[in-house]
Parts: sequence; structure tokens; C-alpha cells
Amino acid sequence: MRLRERTGNAVSNFAMQLPRPHSDLARESLKDPYRLDFLGLGEDAEERAIESAIVQHITQFLIELGAGFAYVGRQVHIEVGGDDFFIDLLFYHLKLRCYVVVELKAGDFKPEHTGQLNFYLSAVDSQMKAEQDNPTIGLLLCKSQNRVVAEYALRDSNKPIGGAEYQLVEALPAELQTSLPSIEQIERELGSGEDA
Repeated sequence: MRLRERTGNAVSNFAMQLPRPHSDLARESLKDPYRLDFLGLGEDAEERAIESAIVQHITQFLIELGAGFAYVGRQVHIEVGGDDFFIDLLFYHLKLRCYVVVELKAGDFKPEHTGQLNFYLSAVDSQMKAEQDNPTIGLLLCKSQNRVVAEYALRDSNKPIGGAEYQLVEALPAELQTSLPSIEQIERELGSGEDA
């Protein structure tokens, strides 16, 4: 999908949780889906593998995120009530003037993911956010999401959260899929070449 079609397409509660024009800028800062095919991972990749690959390819990931994002860290430690917690990825958005917490999920969007992300946003706002910073924004990146379920889950959340899908492998257009050899055909050709 083209950039213009993906930009501002993420499910979010920004209009309810952020004042205008900050809510509009935040909405336009997110995409859906995020294309992560540059990571070179298969569709069944685990969260830690995706996270590691993102850090290895941070320049490409920052380009995919869009203008204004600055990388802060991976597995950023926060302590709350004597317990340790680790934020998957933390960014700062220069135009929005706020932290952006990115939580990765290798599976489908689940309503309970918003509770975890809401907790991280509260902790970052309390422990890291400076007085001049705007409220921290959360981005929940899932392998897939039911938009209606995501809208319900975000509707009454009191923190600004957006939810989007990611794609690890870009799907080929249908007209190209039929013209490419199957894996079985490639394996047969490779196997017949070894016999010679």
C-alpha cells in the first residue's frame, strides 16, 4: 500500500485525548499498516526477533515511522513500586514534543494490550516527561488487528494510544504471483542441477 494511503490510517483515540491541533498532528504521524519487509523476517517471527531486527535496521525503521521520530532506546527500564518493567521501543517525536512508546505484539490485537501500554504511558509521563513535553503517546504494533475491536478498546482509554498492523513480508500483486515459480519448482530445478 502506498504511503499516502497508510498515513493517518491507524486506529487511535487522539481526537478524544489530545487537544487540537496536537491530536491532528499525532494522527497524521501514525500509519497503518507499517511495512517492515526490510527486516528480512518471515510472518511467524517472534516479538524479540522483530525488536532486534528493528534496532539493527533503525535507520530504515525511522524512515518508515516518518519525519520527526528520534530513537531513545530498546527494552527501556522503568521501575514502578519496586517492580521492573521494560518498554519494547521508546522514541521521542520532535514536532509533537513528546515521547512515543512502541509496544510490539507478534499476534493479533487484544484489548488487554491497551492496558499494558496505558501503564507504560503513565510511567513515562511520571518518570521521564519534562514539564515542557506533551503527554506521551502509545503505538501498539500488532501482526493483525480487527479495527472494530481496536476502536472499542481505545474508546475509553484515558491515554493517547494508536493501534496499527505491521507487515513483515510485502504481498506481491496477484498478476505477479502467478508468473513466479513456486518453491517446489525451484527446488526441483535445483535438485536436477545437482544430479548433473
